[in-house]
Amino acid sequence: MLTWHPSHEPSPPPIDPYEALRHSVADWRAWAAHCRYRGPYRDAVVRSLITLKALTYKPTGGIVAAATTSLPEEPGGVRNWDYRYCWLRDSTLTLGALLAAGYTAEAEAWRDWLLRAVAGSPADLQIMYGVAGERRLPEYELPWLSGFAGSRPVRIGNDAVNQVQLDVYGEVMDTLSLARTAGMPPKPQMWELQCALMDFLRTAWREPDEGLWEVRGGRRHFVHSKVMCWVAADRAVRTLEEHPDLGGDLEGWRALRDEVHRDVCEKGYDPVRNTFTQYYGSRELDAALLFIPRVGFLPPDDPRVVGTIDAIAQELTSGGLVHRYSTLGGTVDGLPGNEGTFLVCSFWLADALHMTGRTKEARELFERLVGLANDVGLLSEEYDPVAGRQLGNFPQAFSHIGLVHTALALFGEDGAG
Repeated sequence: MLTWHPSHEPSPPPIDPYEALRHSVADWRAWAAHCRYRGPYRDAVVRSLITLKALTYKPTGGIVAAATTSLPEEPGGVRNWDYRYCWLRDSTLTLGALLAAGYTAEAEAWRDWLLRAVAGSPADLQIMYGVAGERRLPEYELPWLSGFAGSRPVRIGNDAVNQVQLDVYGEVMDTLSLARTAGMPPKPQMWELQCALMDFLRTAWREPDEGLWEVRGGRRHFVHSKVMCWVAADRAVRTLEEHPDLGGDLEGWRALRDEVHRDVCEKGYDPVRNTFTQYYGSRELDAALLFIPRVGFLPPDDPRVVGTIDAIAQELTSGGLVHRYSTLGGTVDGLPGNEGTFLVCSFWLADALHMTGRTKEARELFERLVGLANDVGLLSEEYDPVAGRQLGNFPQAFSHIGLVHTALALFGEDGAG
């Protein structure tokens, strides 16, 4: 047992470690027993759900991206970030994974954290918050620390909190739509917040942003960001069609949805290569484009979707795993060096393959990804297929969310309890 207390206060009462261990094991077993999934790789799914639960701050329901800071994406490199915060974009996948597995209490706690964190002006929406909804997360360096494997700088805080990332509006709208569809008790401020977000997006969607990968090389018209703006409008339209008593600008939101869709298809698609691109006017690819069929922007059998999936599988993979984008030249993210393959992006590819009828390939990729977990079933942010090691902050919520979602997608019908 390891305890600490301020020197001016009395020591805490001693704890029986064996009794504490028995109590903890019993609690976790009881919690895990609620998992509805009974399909293949159930142990890996349960481990991932346990990880998400362990990354949750109980008093508020906020889920941090990882429990660590500055574990490098490239040993000895500078791509070292502080992930001990709550990202809004994780909310949709987190809610979906928890609800599908039967954990409604955790999903409601996360929804309530989200509503508290984003309260206020939609123009002031941040991409991340502290576990209690803190808004100020200044980034600074600790030069007196050598860093993991000599990887400097060691960072505290995250300057990406100040970035404009328009995709988070789509994630928030999708999350609240999912919560309503799942039958969660509605909160009075939910629809008011959604209407305010849509009013802001009427004009804001046309602006460039830093995109979901928090690049530090300048703003661009990222295709994924535009697609998620479409998601925001689509979910608003669907909600109002199903609940007309809520009230709202249905025709205006329909027009916005159609306008964004046309814009993306005209400016974000390369007809010569038959693939969507990372940003308007570019030839680069981005793993986030795999979300196009997933969110319903285009059907999985659309030739442009199939072409995009094929292009990513051929050009953005290393050792069969997916990079989020190319770091050659550092033109997009503005940083030197390279990084590993992104585990969640590899799960996204498995999902996309499954959606387009290539389920055998999807399951093979999923099985390989599950095999990359360490001896206690945990995944980091990235993986180096050459060195055979995990990279980045650890354990990574996004990676475990990807594992749960892909398992449910591949085996859901057979595995639902």
